[in-house]
Amino acid sequence: MKTTFEEILDRDGKLVYRTKGISMEPMLRQNRDIIIVEKNSSGLKRFDVALYKRGKSYVLHRVIKVMDGYYIIRGDNTYSLEEIPESDVIGVLRTFVRKGRTVDVDNRTYRMYARFWNFIYPIRSFFMRCRRKASRILKGHPGR
Repeated sequence: MKTTFEEILDRDGKLVYRTKGISMEPMLRQNRDIIIVEKNSSGLKRFDVALYKRGKSYVLHRVIKVMDGYYIIRGDNTYSLEEIPESDVIGVLRTFVRKGRTVDVDNRTYRMYARFWNFIYPIRSFFMRCRRKASRILKGHPGR
């Protein structure tokens, strides 16, 4: 029987896991970085990285805005927002390890990175739309 992330967090209070997926790049690199997620015991703050369940999948995305009873969340490498009920959040990223170096998310440098990455989102989004449009034109499908 497979143990769920919720069961691990309930039992140990933390989850240590190698990342999967690219939605949090460049901060977290797929199959390379190790994350340490703690059970969410209090409300999240803006720029926290929440672990939640979407269907049968677990998702780790950044809190963009804290609302009453839910969060607006987006992956660092994605361009759409999600509304996630507070009750769906099962953990919060506290630390990650890259190339043997441990990064605490309360670290000032990390917090500056999170703010900067969110601040430049409109620029990143604009260039992504331009790149998609150029690709469609080059492929002969300008209307899609």
